[in-house]
Amino acid sequence: MIDPLAQIAVGARLAADVTVGAFTVIGPRVELGPGCAIGPHAVITGATRIGARNKIFQFASIGDAPQDKKYAGEPTRLEIGDDNVFREFTSVNRGTAQGGGVTRVGSDNLFMAYTHVAHDCVVGDHCVLANYATLGGHVHLGDWVIMGGYAGIHQFTKVGPHAFLANNTAVTRDVPPYVMAVGAPSVPHSVNSEGLKRRGFSAAQIRNIKNAFRILYRSDLLLADAVAKLKILVPDQPELALLVDFIGESTRSLIR
Repeated sequence: MIDPLAQIAVGARLAADVTVGAFTVIGPRVELGPGCAIGPHAVITGATRIGARNKIFQFASIGDAPQDKKYAGEPTRLEIGDDNVFREFTSVNRGTAQGGGVTRVGSDNLFMAYTHVAHDCVVGDHCVLANYATLGGHVHLGDWVIMGGYAGIHQFTKVGPHAFLANNTAVTRDVPPYVMAVGAPSVPHSVNSEGLKRRGFSAAQIRNIKNAFRILYRSDLLLADAVAKLKILVPDQPELALLVDFIGESTRSLIR
C-alpha cells in the first residue's frame, strides 16, 4: 500500500490501509487515519493529525511551517477531520503560538488545485474552495461556505455558514451567513438561495432569510436597529438566529 519510493519517517503513524504514492514525504509527527489515500510527490509534515478517508493529491503541501515572520519554530500543529479532498498544489499551514497554536480543518471539504489555508485558520465542514482560493491567517470559515476561483479572504476575517463568495471576490470584512458576496472589495449581492435549496431549506425559510437580508442591507437602517428588528423575528424564524449571533460576534465589521 506504500510505494517503495515514498519516504515515511520513523515515528509517523499510518493506519494499516493508508496508500502512499511514489516520492511522497511524510514526517515523523504525522498521523494518518484509516482509508486515507496520498498521491505521489506530496509532502505532509509537522505535528499533523489527519482523520479518515482523506484524499491528498500530488504536489500538495500539508502541515508545513506557517508563513509568518514571527514564527520561530514553536511547536504548533494542524488538525484535519474526515473525508476531505486536497487537490494538486494545495497548501495548508499549521498554526502559530500567537494564534493559539493550531490550524483546524473540519470534514467533507473540497480544496481544489492551488488553494491555500494559512496559519491559525478554522475551516468548518462541507466547504468548497475553487482553484486559487486563498485564506489569510486566522480566517474562520463556517460550514457550507463556497469560495469561487481566485477569491481571497483577509487575515482575521470571518465568513458565516452557507455564504457564497463569487470568483475574484476580495473579502476584507466579515461576511454574514447566507450572503452572496461579490467584488473587490466585497459587497453583499444577494442571498445564496440556490445553495440553501440544495441543503434542504424550505421555501418559507429562504423567504425569511431574504427578508432578513433586506432588513440588514436594503432598509437604510443603522446596523444596531436592523439587528434589533431581526432579533424580534428569531422566535418564529429560528433560521435567523445564525445571522443574529454571527453579527454579534463580528470583529472586523460586516461587508456593507
